[in-house]
Amino acid sequence: MTEPTRTHRPQTALTAAEARRLALRAQGFLGAPDRRAGVRGVLRHLGAVQLDTISVLARSHELIPYARLGAVGRKAVEQAYWTDTHAFEYWSHAACILPIEEWPHFAFRRRAYRARPHWHHDLPDGAYDRVIKQLRDEGPLTATELGGAKNKGEWWDWSDSKIAVERALMYGEVVCVERRSWKRVYDLAERAVPDALLHDDLDDRECLRRLVHLAGRALGVGTRADIADYHRLKGEQFDAVVADSGLVPVTVEGWDKPAWADPEALAAPPRGRHRTTLLSPFDSLIWERARTERLFGFTHRLEAYVPKQKRIHGYFAMPVLAGGRLVGRVDPAREGSTLVAKQVSLEGPKAVPAVAQALLEAAQWVGCDAVRVERVMDRPELTADLVRALT
Repeated sequence: MTEPTRTHRPQTALTAAEARRLALRAQGFLGAPDRRAGVRGVLRHLGAVQLDTISVLARSHELIPYARLGAVGRKAVEQAYWTDTHAFEYWSHAACILPIEEWPHFAFRRRAYRARPHWHHDLPDGAYDRVIKQLRDEGPLTATELGGAKNKGEWWDWSDSKIAVERALMYGEVVCVERRSWKRVYDLAERAVPDALLHDDLDDRECLRRLVHLAGRALGVGTRADIADYHRLKGEQFDAVVADSGLVPVTVEGWDKPAWADPEALAAPPRGRHRTTLLSPFDSLIWERARTERLFGFTHRLEAYVPKQKRIHGYFAMPVLAGGRLVGRVDPAREGSTLVAKQVSLEGPKAVPAVAQALLEAAQWVGCDAVRVERVMDRPELTADLVRALT
């Protein structure tokens, strides 16, 4: 296979600052937010919003539009995602909410699942058909309503109905149409996906070409690894289609690998105000540690799955974005109507006002009327300044 990085000469050279601004605008953090399009506009713009079970201030899929739009109502977020067949849940970067328009683009993945020869769970004869019939007869249901999500063993000991409906989800015969008390609600794709989109007509190459194009647009600028990983594509899949994706080869100051950019983004220099906000660790702006380090000179790691004694910044440390930079971290919690900053790290004294602003806005959004700082690590001498800024 021809290696695109060798056959295309970069057409544009970007400074590190220009690349950072392109990325921030593409991700919705630079310039006026499109409030009329709202949460649905954020979802379409990003192309994927990651789901996760962890809920501290809010669940990550709520934090994503909040970070870009400000204090949008949390009920409004859920309604925007799940009503009017606007979105569906599927495997993209991880388990993600995706715009319903992207259903055809994942035909390559559905076909791959259907052709998969081995699974971790065995499925008894008839179990799959029984689940499909029950959904057809009774309408949207959770796994519990389908007969129970688990057997009596360990947490991974799924029931036959749960195994069947999850397999049907991967095949594309069933769709997750919402989350109810964090449980997936399943329905038949023939009911949940608009007729014009309910097809697998696109061949694998066209699916990949479109996803690479959309990922490049959502990132603004990225390396092969950045763009491929947006929807968890393989490097060779990226290589096969990037030449036809519409993305433009570029070089970026300080990056040791070739990159590609959205030509429309290159044609219009980013301008406007920067957002100041707390970021979910699952925000697509900082999905990849290597990319985050390249763009911001900031090393961040989600420590929720790290043993407590080995954590440095905290269970759900949230980076603070301000002025187009990552200026600190906050590990938050809630105690009644108080937002607790269990641990704060600051990049320097200039970060204090931004971190205070981000904390106050987040507290108001989740219904807290006070903020308490427990510890400022690395720079304890800034604790008093931060506390004053919060009052």
